Amino acid sequence: MLCVVDLGSQYTHLINRRVRELGVRGEIIPWRDFKPREDVDGVILSGGPRSVYEEDAPTIDRSYLDELSDRGVPVLGICYGHQLLAQLYGGRVERGAGEFGVATLYLRARDQIFKGLRRREKVWMSHRDQVVEPPGGSKVLAYTRNTRIAAFRLPNGFYGVQFHPEVKHTPRGRKVLDNFLTICRARRDWNMMGYAEEKIEEVRRRVGRGKVLVAVSGGVDSMTAALLMKRAVGDGLEVLFVNTGLLREDEPKEVLNILKRMGFRVRYIDASYEFLKALRGVVDPEEKRRIIAEKFAEIFSRESRGFEFIGQGTIYPDRIESAASSRAAHRIKSHHNVVMPDTGRELIEPLSGLYKDEVRELARMLGLPRKLVERHPFPGPGLAIRIVGEVTEDKLRMLRKADKIVEEEMRRSGYYRKVWQAFPVLLSLRSVGVQGDRRTYEYMIALRIVKSADAMTASFAKLPWSLMEKISSRIVNEVEGVNRVLYDVTNKPPATIEFE
Repeated sequence: MLCVVDLGSQYTHLINRRVRELGVRGEIIPWRDFKPREDVDGVILSGGPRSVYEEDAPTIDRSYLDELSDRGVPVLGICYGHQLLAQLYGGRVERGAGEFGVATLYLRARDQIFKGLRRREKVWMSHRDQVVEPPGGSKVLAYTRNTRIAAFRLPNGFYGVQFHPEVKHTPRGRKVLDNFLTICRARRDWNMMGYAEEKIEEVRRRVGRGKVLVAVSGGVDSMTAALLMKRAVGDGLEVLFVNTGLLREDEPKEVLNILKRMGFRVRYIDASYEFLKALRGVVDPEEKRRIIAEKFAEIFSRESRGFEFIGQGTIYPDRIESAASSRAAHRIKSHHNVVMPDTGRELIEPLSGLYKDEVRELARMLGLPRKLVERHPFPGPGLAIRIVGEVTEDKLRMLRKADKIVEEEMRRSGYYRKVWQAFPVLLSLRSVGVQGDRRTYEYMIALRIVKSADAMTASFAKLPWSLMEKISSRIVNEVEGVNRVLYDVTNKPPATIEFE
């Protein structure tokens, strides 16, 4: 088993996810709770947003590392973890010019951790501080143009790397992690089937003869969570589908049909009036999310009388952006299912450790319909966060029509399955146009179409202009109230995939 110590990075869980992809069982431990364990084959120290020389910055006890060293357990520090290792063992860390994005790594010395890599490799950097003086007796293994000590090895065999091997932007990063797991002699016996069996048994043991009410939206996350829990508790499970009034065209009817075909006992609540009334006049995106979370909690509390447990399809990226993955992490935006107030029932979230593509793999194993498995992600707060500004019935009408056009054209062109997400956003801005020889002053739609592997990073899709023109033409011709279509060409980071 490998232990990943969370020092506050947005990518901590991504490290663990890469470890799992390489067949090793990993466990994330918050830095405050870290202590050496007998069953650990290796330890990875994550990155983080702080500086190691700040007061109260995340750290770990040097004696714990010495104990691991005495037992021959390897340690790898990444970014902040690299700097922390250097500082704890007598090196010096200072604020520097920084390095953000892709850089060229130059290997100074051959070492097992870089086995199979070339002398020059592309890596992804995201740091302001850097190690300016390595620990005594250590060996500097690599550098970049702006970072003199980009990797080192301590005399006890501990490693530090300034770059992020866990992200896709480091093309050979997986090989670096693979080499480290080989150094650890870690057992490679983890797979998704084993994860599913563990979770089913965990839910069964936790629930016993209790009853579970699971919230479903019709998306792959909540449906997979519901199916997994159904395997665990059988007739003790009921699903709750809430029509928020913020769903896509014809979605309530489609979701109900799917749920009934899959044999779920369904409780349907049309709360569209409640949600739209609560959102009236609200423009701030975090306020929208808070209101939606509170409204969901209110409905959950009301409908879950007689149930001991409630279930949700929360996945890990939701928790990361809501800063629920770590006490040292920064909040990007609140996901309603993560920050939802206490409903008074015990919460079960069997997918909270998985990424979207891992959920899809699990969904296929559990037998979810292919169309549902492959459908693009849709946010829990629905169209409310794809409308910049106040949510109104008229804006929802425009956005639903535009959304249907985008999905139809993406599917017809064959590009739907080639991208991660494709959707329109209704902006709060209006612009002058000419339609039917008459001046118009209408809303603008922004198209957001991205490619990604796990939603942690994303790049805008470079689609054929003929397809973009077709989508734009249909929107301005068929959606009353819109006279201009824009295309978002921003990657993540610095932007998020959703606008709000």
